[in-house]
Amino acid sequence: MFEHVLSVIIFLPILAGLILLATPASRSVARFTGLAVSLATLVLSLDLYAGFQATGHLEFVENIPWIESLGISYALGVDGISLFILMAGSVLLPLVYFVFGTREKGYYANLLLVQGAMAGAVCAADMILFYIFWEVMLLPVFFMLGLYGGPQRLPATLKITLYTIAGSLLMLAAIVYLGVSYHAQFGEWSFAMDKMAALNLTGRVAAVAFFGFMIAFAIKIPLFPFHTWLPDAYTEAPTATTFVLSAIMAKIGVYGVIRFVVPVFDLEFARFAILLAYAGVIGMMYCGLAAIAQKDFKRMLAFSSASHMGVIALGVFCMNIQALTGSIYQIVAHATSTGVLFLFAGILEERTNTRTIDDLGGIAAKAPVFALYFAIAMLASVGLPGTSGFIGEFMIVLGAIKFNTAVGVLAGTTLIIGVCYMLWMFQRVFFEKTASRSENFKELSLVEGLAFLPVILLIIVMGIYPHPFLSKITPSTALQFAQPASVVAQAPASNAQNLGLTIEQK
Repeated sequence: MFEHVLSVIIFLPILAGLILLATPASRSVARFTGLAVSLATLVLSLDLYAGFQATGHLEFVENIPWIESLGISYALGVDGISLFILMAGSVLLPLVYFVFGTREKGYYANLLLVQGAMAGAVCAADMILFYIFWEVMLLPVFFMLGLYGGPQRLPATLKITLYTIAGSLLMLAAIVYLGVSYHAQFGEWSFAMDKMAALNLTGRVAAVAFFGFMIAFAIKIPLFPFHTWLPDAYTEAPTATTFVLSAIMAKIGVYGVIRFVVPVFDLEFARFAILLAYAGVIGMMYCGLAAIAQKDFKRMLAFSSASHMGVIALGVFCMNIQALTGSIYQIVAHATSTGVLFLFAGILEERTNTRTIDDLGGIAAKAPVFALYFAIAMLASVGLPGTSGFIGEFMIVLGAIKFNTAVGVLAGTTLIIGVCYMLWMFQRVFFEKTASRSENFKELSLVEGLAFLPVILLIIVMGIYPHPFLSKITPSTALQFAQPASVVAQAPASNAQNLGLTIEQK
């Protein structure tokens, strides 16, 4: 393992994407370049995963002073929380180049740019550096959706851009507040994430900064009621863009809550945790019911993804190790299951020229391997025991009950909604009478089948033997909730009884 592996994982895709944009490369060259770079990043990430020691603290740290007068550094590192989001992107993104080979050069270039920016956001250990990567993530998505999306791509692009920029400005103001507060309390400038936890933040301004962060991250997740950009953006975006938004970028919103809000705004987080938890449950219910009413299978998956993101966010808001560990595990489970389902939806759309569920049928008879892969990903999405989705959801519901019984019961029963619409869609598309648009549906090619196979096997392995993954996550989640006793003392009594925190002094 060489010293600057994180920098290479971040900037190799970014540089490759910029070179593609600046040169007259053909579509095939751009696709091959994207595939080669994403596979190289995957190899580096697997080596990183193998060398990860699970100490609970940041590992593979790089720290170079950048703007010393303001205490801003080029600081990188990964722990058990950020590692799995980084791995999810590295494992899944090569699939796009294997499956979709008809896109323009600019599309593949922007996909490389967003891959590097997402890696930078989860590896950044400095708030300013995180913010820069956070903003850079939006630009490739803006172009991919605006240039290559569906008929209603322009309104969808405008909506997601306005939402994201509004949230980003609130977060920037909150970051500036933290930097100024650190200077006032300690006599020096710093935006290092690990130092922010030492701040003593109270009063209305601290509460405003807390909500500045929370709104920015709630938009990205998206969390009810900040989810209204999602159905249009997910539906109109090209499949690979929807895949990136759902499988990786939404998870970075959850990561932001864990990394910024939980350790820095501990008192405010404890005070408003019950409201945030109910927002997660309401989002689960609303988006689940909305998914049932959809006739467009891509739009149905969009609402399904939003519902499952409510589950993941709930695990963070429950403020105990079981639920938080379940959320991190579910991040990978959701990325591999729902992310793959979006890619399968893209294959269905390309080969049938429709997204309407009623126009499809009998796919299983035409493409049994495709149907098997789809079934495994779908069952993982609904949390079937033996698949990756069960472990994370079980831990989240267990932690939710520990936090608040009503929240836990509502979350557990709401998960049944996902089973209803997913099984109905699967039965209609794959097993009912073959429709005219499905008559000539082609089976997955050998390359496509082999490309998806490792992810399908990962879904099963994570469901049957979760210990190797949980052992790398748990030390970091245990440290994340090592909060000061003042949190419990000052939080509302109804919350304080259910915190489940490890009480330690900072």
